[in-house]
Amino acid sequence: MKHVDILVIGGSAAGLTAAITARRHHPDKNALILRKEEHVLIPCGIPYIFGTVGSPEKNLIPDTVLTQNKIDLLIDEATALDRDQGHVTTKNGEPIAYDRLILATGALPAMPPVPGFELDNVFPVYKDVAHLHQMQEALKGVSDLVIIGGGFIGVEFADECKKNLGAGANVSIVEMLPHCLMLAYDEEFCIHAENLLRERGINPVTNTKVKRLVGAGAVEGVELEDGTVLPAQAVILGIGAAANITLAEQAGLEIGPTGGIAVDRTMRTSDERIYACGDCAEKVSFFGGRPSPLKLASIATAEARIAAANLFGTRRESIGTVGVWSTAIGETAFATAGLTEMLAKRHGYDHVVGTAEATNRHPGGMPGARSMKVKLVFEKHTGVLLGGQVLGDTAAGEVINAISACIQRRMTAEDVAMFQTGTHPALTASPVSYQFVNAAEAAIAALR
Repeated sequence: MKHVDILVIGGSAAGLTAAITARRHHPDKNALILRKEEHVLIPCGIPYIFGTVGSPEKNLIPDTVLTQNKIDLLIDEATALDRDQGHVTTKNGEPIAYDRLILATGALPAMPPVPGFELDNVFPVYKDVAHLHQMQEALKGVSDLVIIGGGFIGVEFADECKKNLGAGANVSIVEMLPHCLMLAYDEEFCIHAENLLRERGINPVTNTKVKRLVGAGAVEGVELEDGTVLPAQAVILGIGAAANITLAEQAGLEIGPTGGIAVDRTMRTSDERIYACGDCAEKVSFFGGRPSPLKLASIATAEARIAAANLFGTRRESIGTVGVWSTAIGETAFATAGLTEMLAKRHGYDHVVGTAEATNRHPGGMPGARSMKVKLVFEKHTGVLLGGQVLGDTAAGEVINAISACIQRRMTAEDVAMFQTGTHPALTASPVSYQFVNAAEAAIAALR
C-alpha cells in the first residue's frame, strides 16, 4: 500500500493551493494530489472560453507548478475513504494511506427539478475539457441561445457567447429574481448591468421562472411560467453549484446546514486527521457567523491556506467569509465586498450609506478617463464598514480588494475618511475627489 504524509483529493483552486501551502509550511512532509482530471481548468475563466479566450486549452492551470513545489500527482478517482484505516481507495489503483487528508472535491452544477433538462444541447457547466469542447461544437451556428440563471456565470456566458455568435444571434438570460446579479449587487448596479446587456444585444428576461424545456430529442425552446416560449437551439445552465460531498458523506463525516462538509475555524472536519476546503466545505459569514452559501475561487484558496497550514498544529483560523467578487460586461466592471445595502437590511443592521462618483483620472481629459462610482455601507451606531460596491473601469477589481481589507480590519467611516491614498493623473481619481474616501465622508455626514 502506498503511503503519503499529506494526501489532497482534488486539484483545482483549493486542492492545488492546499498542496503548495502544505509544502511551504511542512517542508519535511511529502504531498500527493489525487485528481481525476487530466487537465485542470481555471474555474473563473470558463465563460471566456466561449469568446475571448477561444478554447479550453488556453484556460488551463499548468502542472509545472507541481514539480516546482515538489508535489506528486496521481490522476485517478477516489472511490472510497476508510477513516479507521486511514486510507483512500482509487478507481484504478491500490489504496493510498495518509497521515493527513485534505478534501478539496469542489462542487457540481446545480440541476433544478424542471422537466426537459435531459434533452440534447442542454449544458450544465462542468469543469471538464471534453465537456466544454462538446459545448463549443454544439454552439457553432446557433441562432437562439437561452442561458438560465442571471448571476455571474449566466451574465458572463451570455456576454461571451453573444460576442462569438455575432449580431444575428438571439441570446437571452432567464432570471427568477427581479434583476440579474441581484444576489451580488444593489438594485441600481443591477439596472446598470441590464442596460449594458441590452446595449450589447442580450435579452434579460427577469422576475420569471422556467416551467420546462421543450423539444423532440434536442431542445427547441424554454417555456416560462406565463406560457411564453423562448426559442432555443441550445441552453446553458448557470444557476449555481452544490458541494461535491459524496466521498465525505459515504465516510460518515459531518455535513453542515448548507450541504457542505462541516469544518471548524481551522478547516478541520469531524475527523481530526481530515481537513476540507473550497466549494465542498461548509462556510460561515464574517458577519455574525451565519451559514454562508458562497462558492468562489478566492474563498477556496484562502481556506486552502488555512487548512494546509494547520495539518500538524493550529497556525491559522478562518475569520469567516467576507465575500469579495467582481465581474465585467464589456469594458464596465462591477465589484462587491461584504454586505450590500440590501443584505445589510436583510440581516437587520441599522446602517448608513455613503456614495461618491468621480472621474477615474485627473484631469478628465487624460486617456482612459471614465466615471467610477463607490458605494459604502456602515453600521450606524459604531460606524464600522460592512460592505462596498464599485462600478467603473477595470481598476474596480483592485479597489474592491482594498475595501475588503478595510472590512476585515473593522475600520470605521472615520478610519476610511483618513485613509492615506496614493494618486496619479494617469492612474486614479484626483485626491480631492477620490471615491473611496469621499464615500466615507458622505456616510459620516449621514451618521451625524
